[in-house]
Amino acid sequence: MPSVQPKMRPHNEENALLLNCEGVSNMQNLLHDLKELLKQDDRLMVEDELLKNKIIELAIKLDEDLIKLLLSHPRLRQHFFADIDGVLVFDKQKFLQFVSNKAFLPDSYTSFKNKIGLTGDSGTTYLSRHHDVVLVWPYKDCVLEGGQTEEDARRDEVFWNVALAPDDIDRLLDPKVLTNFRRIDANGKHPVTEIADTDNLIIKGNNLLALHSLLPRFRGGVKLIYIDPPYNTGDDSFGYNDRFNHSTWLTFMKNRLEVARGLLRDDGVILIQIDNKELAYLKVLSDEVFGRNNFRNAIIVKKGTKSLQKQFETVQQLNAGYDSILLYSKKTITRMPNLFKELGTELSSSWNNHWRGTDRPTMRFQLFGITPKTGQWRWSRERTYRAVGNYKTLIEFIKSNGVTEQELDDSVIDKFYHEYIQQEGISDYKHFELVRLSKTGKPEHYIPARSEILLSESWMDLSVAGRVTNFEHEKNEGILQRILGWLTQETDIVLDFFLGSGTTTAVAHKMGRQYIGIEQLEYGENDSIVRLKNVIGGQQSGISKAVGWQGGGSFVTCDLMQWNTRYVEQIQAAQTAEELQALWETLRAKAFLSYKVDFDQFNEHAEEFAQLSLADQKRFLLEVLDKNQLYVNLSEIDDADYQVSDEDKRLNQQFYSTEQD
Repeated sequence: MPSVQPKMRPHNEENALLLNCEGVSNMQNLLHDLKELLKQDDRLMVEDELLKNKIIELAIKLDEDLIKLLLSHPRLRQHFFADIDGVLVFDKQKFLQFVSNKAFLPDSYTSFKNKIGLTGDSGTTYLSRHHDVVLVWPYKDCVLEGGQTEEDARRDEVFWNVALAPDDIDRLLDPKVLTNFRRIDANGKHPVTEIADTDNLIIKGNNLLALHSLLPRFRGGVKLIYIDPPYNTGDDSFGYNDRFNHSTWLTFMKNRLEVARGLLRDDGVILIQIDNKELAYLKVLSDEVFGRNNFRNAIIVKKGTKSLQKQFETVQQLNAGYDSILLYSKKTITRMPNLFKELGTELSSSWNNHWRGTDRPTMRFQLFGITPKTGQWRWSRERTYRAVGNYKTLIEFIKSNGVTEQELDDSVIDKFYHEYIQQEGISDYKHFELVRLSKTGKPEHYIPARSEILLSESWMDLSVAGRVTNFEHEKNEGILQRILGWLTQETDIVLDFFLGSGTTTAVAHKMGRQYIGIEQLEYGENDSIVRLKNVIGGQQSGISKAVGWQGGGSFVTCDLMQWNTRYVEQIQAAQTAEELQALWETLRAKAFLSYKVDFDQFNEHAEEFAQLSLADQKRFLLEVLDKNQLYVNLSEIDDADYQVSDEDKRLNQQFYSTEQD
């Protein structure tokens, strides 16, 4: 086949940059010198190959070692540095454009993509950045669509989880058509005839797009969001194994937290569970999204024994032994309820063990939320206070057990204290009278007002790991019980958009909270829908016995209606080049394809496409798909090509027309 040269783009920034070099041969020499120089930095090399993304990342950060390396080469120093009154200034933009150039580190795949026109001008201009950012990373102003379909996807790069720059986004975040509605109750699965304001809801599909689809109906209506996102540990479901893994994770979280904030009520709160690998970065990111003044605390929860044992696998890094739950309110004026009062009296033995070793006056202060009117309470064996239902009645109780007035000292009172409150069934601190022993030993009585807030930083009595399913990352129902009991009331709406095995929705169902869960991946017998069916059936697992759960209730489940997503799945499943060739014809006929593709050029270079590896052929077909059209937009529900049923049209109209106060 005769060689066909790609069309010239004389106004392209990239080409202009190269043509400004000292001729073609000098430009080639410059490229060669830069490659050889950069190979001296071990950070930029993997298996004898330079990492273009890492070079860009270090240049953005003005990495000191990279700058020194460039300065060491006379030709590169002259090209990428400007001499201003004897001071060399690094031209970062020029360097970034140069290394982003498609002539730098080309490969067969890139060459083919260039020839058929898939790489357009938008790929050569570096992403814009705000001037008032707190964290800066390459993808900050983009949207990471995130479309993983298998949790165990472990390839060098999950190609269709692309970061889309603002100019590449048109209708990506529009509300989507919902389909496959089912109502599930104790009698099984049923068609949905209507959607009530109080319905529990499970949505299957991309969580970023599902969150945006919830906005028309639930904006400002969610009381509490709890999420347990991928921790980006390298062995979890965040399979974005590209060279910007940390940056993509931050982008992934930022996109979702921003829309989640819009769903919260003014008195709403969000809790994000994370381990120590990304904790500091997530805290700064969340400060930016929710406001630093709205940060309420980082609650510590214990990891399971299995997780703790990981620390012995390497001597270089010890496992922290705990996860953190970042707690933010939407508004600064939001007051947190008293934690112990909301938890009630059913405390596990591990909670009591957690306080073992703490002097009893301190423990009573923590548990009952008692605060003095003025000053600071200080306690010791000589000067202390006790919270009891009635001090005089306590003394009478002790004396009834044969203790004389002369024997009434601290040790005797402590001995009978717990026996007394258990016998009397005292649990609410409102019944308690504060008794402090003065220096003279005489009791001073004070009845405290209700504490405004009590927030313990440590919930180490509860392990993170759950025991209801075989899901690897299942969370303990006890943690969610404590959170929902503390921060929500019955009928409040609870949202979890990293639903996994469904711990949040299972606990919300048992505690009478309305819930919304979003999950894209399928987990078989460990799936949230399977778990909720068991909950409705009255399964006595998790917190069921503690809350007296006997079963009942229902939920509605539906899917985001797929379009280009279905072709993604077919491409990923293909086993041969012949299958991909047939798929290409289907894509051209039915799918939404990128406007950048020059189909005439593709046909002329079809032989080169056939010579690519199967993985690169898949990569090309995935890149050709328009990522704005992965699901069907609500605005196109009447388009005959999508074949949306009349019943789905009616239910979508009902879902999206409901206005929230």
